[in-house]
Amino acid sequence: MKKSLLFILLGVLFIFIFVTGYRTFAIQSRQPTPMKTNVVIDEEKAITHFSKALTYKTISYRDREKFDYDEFEKFIEFLQKTYPTVHEKLEFERMNDYALVFKWKGTKANKNPIGLTSHYDVVPILEGTEDNWEHDPFSGDIHDGTIWGRGTLDDKIGVIGILEAAEFLLNEGYEPERDIYFMFGFDEEIGGEHGAKVIAETLKERGIHFAFVLDEGGAIIENMVPGVDQPVAVVGIAEKGSATAELSIEGSGGHSSQPKNHTNIGRISKAIATLEDTQFHEELRGPVNDLFEFVAPEMSLPMRYVFANKSIFKPVIENILLKEPTTAALLRTTIAPTIFQAGEQYNALPEKASAIINLRLMPGDSLLDVENFIKETIKDDDIKVKVSGNEASKVSSVDGWHFKSIQQATRNVYENAIVAPYLMFAGSDAKHYDEISDNTYRFLPVLITSDDLNKMHGTNEQISIDNYINAIKFYIEIMIEASS
Repeated sequence: MKKSLLFILLGVLFIFIFVTGYRTFAIQSRQPTPMKTNVVIDEEKAITHFSKALTYKTISYRDREKFDYDEFEKFIEFLQKTYPTVHEKLEFERMNDYALVFKWKGTKANKNPIGLTSHYDVVPILEGTEDNWEHDPFSGDIHDGTIWGRGTLDDKIGVIGILEAAEFLLNEGYEPERDIYFMFGFDEEIGGEHGAKVIAETLKERGIHFAFVLDEGGAIIENMVPGVDQPVAVVGIAEKGSATAELSIEGSGGHSSQPKNHTNIGRISKAIATLEDTQFHEELRGPVNDLFEFVAPEMSLPMRYVFANKSIFKPVIENILLKEPTTAALLRTTIAPTIFQAGEQYNALPEKASAIINLRLMPGDSLLDVENFIKETIKDDDIKVKVSGNEASKVSSVDGWHFKSIQQATRNVYENAIVAPYLMFAGSDAKHYDEISDNTYRFLPVLITSDDLNKMHGTNEQISIDNYINAIKFYIEIMIEASS
């Protein structure tokens, strides 16, 4: 009897090892073969153009009264002088005064157009940090192979990279098969309501519908995925929603010498602590699952074994990802208390208490889902819960020619990069184009480090010349790949 049981267990173990081993070696790479770009551009001229573009203080402020629109006007004039062929041969239109739209007419009217979008506004320099910059933030200085200034990463590089690519292709006599639109917002840093949103609404009224729109977003990052030696180019196929939950309670105050067992502050605090202890349900799904589908074939053997058999090791993978805030955010809607308001005097119990929680919503989680979750979790009927904001964008395809064009263009410039989809945490103008595009993707074609990410809205924003030149080459490649 014992021998029979042992043979059964050995048989099951053999089958398990055989099946999981087969899956490990059977998964195929989803990366296209690179066709190394042979583009040769006038690098000195392109660098000079970018350096000059960074000198315009096209700053977005929450208070729109602070916008210096003379700087925006000067930047637009600079574009007209710097890219004469683009302005001569493409249809150009200003929407809502400062949003810029170019239409490059293709040779085949039956094909849906594609859209390349970026923004030329930048965030302000944090007051008190001006002297921390090694080079003036609006100098466009070039030093030791690096270009310095606000907008080098976010996102004048996109605007200038696209226009440099278009100017090059036009002068080469290139004609796209499908229409290509360039759409440049001027208030992305504060939501894009007057820029990208107006562009999208206007094009919708005209019946324009895109095959895909490509905006800023992910980038090419080294040491991003355990078990993958190559840099990973992550292309956002969706972005999380951003919502605000306000928790508030009102009740009798009174003197602090005679407090109730549960005060307004205590009840709001308990509600927040309960939410943080509970958290939203986590699951390896959607864009995050797609990410590992694309990188698993490129992993070293031990990691490939685990991710090739996700159905078996899913709980293990989820537990590993939950240990770090960055990867935990890939799996669930996140909870971040940011503001707490209560009380004015040390010896008086406040009659009101409130807290603001910022939530980043996973695709599939609605605002109503979030509100219900909070109410059911805190279990306090006296606390009012109000949720407002935006749900996650739609999830774009990774199986069609649209995504494959981005993959191919990236690999043509960065031969060793592994191109994979992912879920973007931050917001972008891409969400405004969801309604008029089959797919919206988010990708900035530069190789960056975690240190670069910290500089994007911070001090000493900069980019290497090689990165900038490669961005231009990528935009040339994507225009060719996607238009045909």
